[in-house]
Amino acid sequence: MRLVMSKQRDAQAAESVAIPLKGAVGFAADNPIKKPEEDVLGRARTARSFAEQVLSLDVTEGVVVGVLGPWGSGKTSFINLSRVYWEDHGVTVLDFNPWMFSGAEQLIESFFVELSAQLKIHHGLVQIGKDLEDYGEVFSGIGWMPLVGPWIERGRIATKILAKILQRRKEGVGSRRVKIEKSLADIDKPFIVVLDDIDRLTTSEIRDIFRLVRLTANFPNIIYILAFDRIRVEEALAEQNISGRDYLEKILQLGIDLPEAPPQMLNKQILETIDNVLSDLSNKGPFDENIWPDIFMEVIRPLLKNMRDVRRYAIAIHGTIKELDGQIALVDVLALEAIRVFVPDVFRQIHGAIDGLTTVSGLNYGGLRDPPYLKEQIENLIKIAGNRGDIIRAFVQRLFPAAQRHIGGYSFTDEWKGRWLRGRQVAHEDILRLYLERVAGEGLQAFADAEQASIRMSDSVAFDAYLRSLDFNCLQDVISSLELYEDQFEPAHVIPGSVVLLNILPEMPKREHGMFEFDAKMIVGRVVYRLLRSLKDADKIEASVRDILPQLMTFSTKEQLIAMVGHREGEGHKLVSERAAHEFEEAWRAEIRSVTAESLVNEYELLRILIIEKRSANPAEPPLQISDSPRMTLALLRSARSDARRQTMGSRTIHVSPRLAWNVLIDLYGNEDTLKERIASLKAAGPEEDNELLELADKYIGGWRPDGIDEN
Repeated sequence: MRLVMSKQRDAQAAESVAIPLKGAVGFAADNPIKKPEEDVLGRARTARSFAEQVLSLDVTEGVVVGVLGPWGSGKTSFINLSRVYWEDHGVTVLDFNPWMFSGAEQLIESFFVELSAQLKIHHGLVQIGKDLEDYGEVFSGIGWMPLVGPWIERGRIATKILAKILQRRKEGVGSRRVKIEKSLADIDKPFIVVLDDIDRLTTSEIRDIFRLVRLTANFPNIIYILAFDRIRVEEALAEQNISGRDYLEKILQLGIDLPEAPPQMLNKQILETIDNVLSDLSNKGPFDENIWPDIFMEVIRPLLKNMRDVRRYAIAIHGTIKELDGQIALVDVLALEAIRVFVPDVFRQIHGAIDGLTTVSGLNYGGLRDPPYLKEQIENLIKIAGNRGDIIRAFVQRLFPAAQRHIGGYSFTDEWKGRWLRGRQVAHEDILRLYLERVAGEGLQAFADAEQASIRMSDSVAFDAYLRSLDFNCLQDVISSLELYEDQFEPAHVIPGSVVLLNILPEMPKREHGMFEFDAKMIVGRVVYRLLRSLKDADKIEASVRDILPQLMTFSTKEQLIAMVGHREGEGHKLVSERAAHEFEEAWRAEIRSVTAESLVNEYELLRILIIEKRSANPAEPPLQISDSPRMTLALLRSARSDARRQTMGSRTIHVSPRLAWNVLIDLYGNEDTLKERIASLKAAGPEEDNELLELADKYIGGWRPDGIDEN
């Protein structure tokens, strides 16, 4: 996958089209480059010129050179490029990394020990190394020597301090210094001492480093290369109204400020690095090339200032994208990771702003106005960002359409949520929570399962096997999520999909649902209806129904399908002709009358299908005969039983009481006496179970009726 920019973007962005990955910046660690062939910012030529200039300086009294630039600007890489030139010309380069040590005493002792140890391994510099080590022992107690103040006064104070130190030494410093100066003056080429990462030190440690440099800066043939952030060091050196910059100017003979990387080149390197990161990941998530250019230019690019930022970002996205394993849209993850790494204060507030970011407009719910806190959450994110507020505003606008209305954009209503979910966009609450919490909620898990189910829908065996492999307690949610794939339904899905869904319906566990929630039967019906509707031709739908009906296992699901496509008032969707609808109904009633009682007793929704058959039958059709078998009577009582739930105002307690569709049973049997006789025969047969059901029937026989319950 190549994350190239759109050709319609401005000329600067257009230059960022990715090139082959060979030589692209790695993402495994934030390491500086070491060789010119690793240079991706075109600094090798400038580094060579700098290296030549350094060697051209008069080093008879030593030289201090500064490589200046903010954190992450590539100072170490620049020095490494220069080092190649110096070493090619036989110049010895020594390194001292001060941030590995702390405190004045440790810095001073380590400085001389480290340099002397490195000099001893170079031919011709062994004796100088020993002399420098001896010289360093004299100054192991000067860590508290003043750094700033008037030059003359500071010199006097230093002289007094040194005098006291020298009194405690058996051998004077003067003779050692003269010895070192003579040895250094006799070498053919200068050697270079690199002090890097000075700006990582504490203020006191920065001062200690400059004390060390000042002690030895005027030795012949020593060139100090100091790498640091000018602003950070100037602030550390400033004291008593003495400018840190003035002090630096007295120390540095030469300074080079690293140039900014050209925007086009940095754009290219960011994109190359992202591609390099993604190259070994098999499942990156859906990628929307239409929104990527805007996300890149408005959110990601403004946050990445240099190659160190690029490496930090690369490391972050690699781990996150690998962990998410394609569950979230790639562009969304890339944008969120940029916020996480570079604007952490804002990122920490995103979880608390989920409602504001993902709640769609209340216009979809009877014109209700938005609660004020939704807008406050978005405004708070922008406020926390400070001078990066425009970036966060663009971040909200591009990734969270539902929140646009809070910052002057469009309103999005509920119908958009399915689209965001299918696209695995964080604009949907469940997807955003997955990114933030790394745990898929029930809704998102159902969607993921539905996605897999939809892939198998054209194969009835595979589709049925997959649905049955899921937790049946969650199956209703999975089937409901299939509606999201309506625009992807194909003719090959219609018959196998409808057969499997309708046949699995009787096995789905019943569960309580809220006032505005659908039950399992309605959910299955909605998906089957959309499958049939996708054919868009009445003859094709009729042919499909004729093929589906013989494959259905229950009369109830057959009736549900027939009612759905037919012309019943308030029930049918008129997907087939009236003639076909009447034909389907007559055939269904005839089939019920033709089967034995033993075949019916285990029927799903037995009471409903028998009463529908009786009430919808034509006068010319044979009357429905209800078997007097105790098993049939028991099956009908079970089918007639339900629970009524009642909650008293002011109480959370829900009272549950059993009910029987008594009037429906009377209608089915023709009169109450016949019903009572069948129940008496059932009791006489002595069923070993369902005592509570029989006791409930006795209450009805005795005249009890629940208040306010319509049993018809």
